[in-house]
Amino acid sequence: MMEMQLELITRIFVAALLGGAIGLEREYRAKEAGFRTHFLVALGSALFMIVSAYGFEGTMITESHRWDVSRVAAQVVSGIGFIGAGTIIFHKSENVVRGLTTAAGLWVTAAIGLACGGGLYILSVGSTFLVLVGLEAFNYFLHKFDKKRKRD
Repeated sequence: MMEMQLELITRIFVAALLGGAIGLEREYRAKEAGFRTHFLVALGSALFMIVSAYGFEGTMITESHRWDVSRVAAQVVSGIGFIGAGTIIFHKSENVVRGLTTAAGLWVTAAIGLACGGGLYILSVGSTFLVLVGLEAFNYFLHKFDKKRKRD
């Protein structure tokens, strides 16, 4: 029992660290959702996954009653969509949409948290790495193209 509890704590701890890593990048870029938001989204997603998978052990499961672990994960995706939508703003005067990358970052951070909650550490770490590379590479190339556009 104690080993299982340590494994579950490890899952939320890893999720929080990975979400925090993404949040630090967003914080560094002075975006709407930073370290604390990404940290909490990943930790919360992992916790929801764990509760969904293990929180109902010992309850009566019969042919007519079956618990579906994926239902809670699906609700996390819906809930994070609501939070992400709050970060998206359309500036009519500039005809520009802002916050899409932040919303997508929260969405993928929730997915990483769910994966950690499911014990998929390698997938979670690899996904976090790809998110950070993608954000940094995008930023680098965006600045390269902006410099070229200003010279033309």
